[in-house]
Amino acid sequence: MRDPRRLVLLALLTFAAAVAGVVIGRVYVVPDRPVENELHELLHRDLKLDAGQHARLEKIEKSYAIRREALEAELRADNARLAEAIEAEHGYGPRVSAAVDRSHQAMGELQKETLEHIFAMRAVLRPDQAAKFDEAVVKALTAQKK
Repeated sequence: MRDPRRLVLLALLTFAAAVAGVVIGRVYVVPDRPVENELHELLHRDLKLDAGQHARLEKIEKSYAIRREALEAELRADNARLAEAIEAEHGYGPRVSAAVDRSHQAMGELQKETLEHIFAMRAVLRPDQAAKFDEAVVKALTAQKK
């Protein structure tokens, strides 16, 4: 019953199941974008934007959408590289580590782009609108999950 091969096999299967769970979660479970959704709702519903503000925000949003799509495609490619590395190494080896680091870099770039987008939208607002926008940003970033 204490056959070392069985223990190694069990450990490998456990590790593979854990890694598969992470990969499946990253590929198929799309996290909500509460900050972005809440801010866009506030902008378009509550802040009483004038026509010029709407036009400027539309340009900002189109530009961001293009960049976001490119970064999300990069993240999907990173997931594929991670899957290949896991398949090749069957453990947390140098290829897996490099693939994880690469995906973290892409995630960081997406976060930076999102923040630049938020600040670009804010720059379009009047001071009274910006104050409400800032409150919504802080609320969205500090909200506790239920």
